[in-house]
Amino acid sequence: MTDDAFQALTVETLPRRLGAVAAVAEKVGGAPQGWKVREVGDGNLNLVFIVEGETGSLVIKQALPYVRLVGDSWPLPLKRSFFEYHALTRQEARAPGAVPKVFHFDEAQALIAMEYLSPHIILRRALIQGQELPRIARDLGLFMARTLFRGSDLCMKARERKADLALFADNVELCDITENLVFTDPYFGAPMNRHTPQLDPLVAELRADRDLRVEAQRMKHLFAANAETLVHGDLHTGSVMVTAQDTRVIDPEFAFYGPMAFDVGMLLANFWMAFFAQRGHETGGSRAGMRAYLLNVIEETWRVFREEFSALWRTERTGMLYHRSLYEEQNDTLGAEQALGHVLHGVWEDMLGFAGVEIHRRILGLAHNADFEDIEDVALRAQCEAAALRFGRHIAVNRRHVTSLGEINQLAQLLDEGRGAPAGRLS
Repeated sequence: MTDDAFQALTVETLPRRLGAVAAVAEKVGGAPQGWKVREVGDGNLNLVFIVEGETGSLVIKQALPYVRLVGDSWPLPLKRSFFEYHALTRQEARAPGAVPKVFHFDEAQALIAMEYLSPHIILRRALIQGQELPRIARDLGLFMARTLFRGSDLCMKARERKADLALFADNVELCDITENLVFTDPYFGAPMNRHTPQLDPLVAELRADRDLRVEAQRMKHLFAANAETLVHGDLHTGSVMVTAQDTRVIDPEFAFYGPMAFDVGMLLANFWMAFFAQRGHETGGSRAGMRAYLLNVIEETWRVFREEFSALWRTERTGMLYHRSLYEEQNDTLGAEQALGHVLHGVWEDMLGFAGVEIHRRILGLAHNADFEDIEDVALRAQCEAAALRFGRHIAVNRRHVTSLGEINQLAQLLDEGRGAPAGRLS
């Protein structure tokens, strides 16, 4: 199969084409013609199949040579599966047990055979359903701290990190998607944008907001120029699968070397959007408890991230940055702690900026979140989205003057209750 020209898999052709791959056959078991195959991909880019047999099951993920959400009018390179595979192997090494196990990779066919996570569901769907999962804040805070620290010059040997930087630098087309769809398109009338019509006046106000447009481009500048560490690149609640006992991060095909704060901001933005969407999912009763839970998740995720990052700084700072010869080996532990404080403060400020623009692109751009899209009452959806848009604008533009998540979450509560900035005034 590896030597063949690329062919997209189907439910019918998958057993024949993968039955001879030892790693797949051994995991699934039984004769390939007896395998049960389901196509379950509901994402924007790829084919995803669940394959079940006599002794086990697998997920097969295959890239397509175009954006599935749009069609073949928007081509994409198959090589993105190469970056996903390499990102998964590095994430497993740096945060063991946090990602699916990989059993087979076929570069020519742009496919990865990986662990079938069951009975896991997508985190976004769980939050829409009102599930209060006990582990996600700790698990995701640890995942981000471990992968971001251990993939940087704080920990890696310089030659190894630079070689890795060169490898992932070729993920140009997926970075281009982020650079345009996240940082640019939401702030003008780009052809593929869409939004809830009732938002028209607010959208016009946002797109005329010079301060916001400047800050969005400053974040784009940081995204493009600050190659600090290997980031997941698309870390949102749709890229996490969960049970009450387990949390796994999936889909790192957007991985590249970028700012540490990018993954943190993307993830927290999606928790804030889940918070603002809760009023649209109250058909079964009040979601006040769920809203409080989500704000607590945001605060705990950041706290766990800071604590684990700080612990790794003190025990695994073996790279070229903030070298121990200048601090601990000079009996200057306080100097090392001062430097740590500066690094974390930079992540804090940048995280808020990235979170703000992520909220905007998910409401005003091409790819929207089910958190809002599943709200059938369009007027109510617009109300939820408007509060989120105003919140996103505030944290992006004013991030250097925000001191705590408590302060930010208090603003989120006021906006959610309709007691924030009045119409016609963004902050």
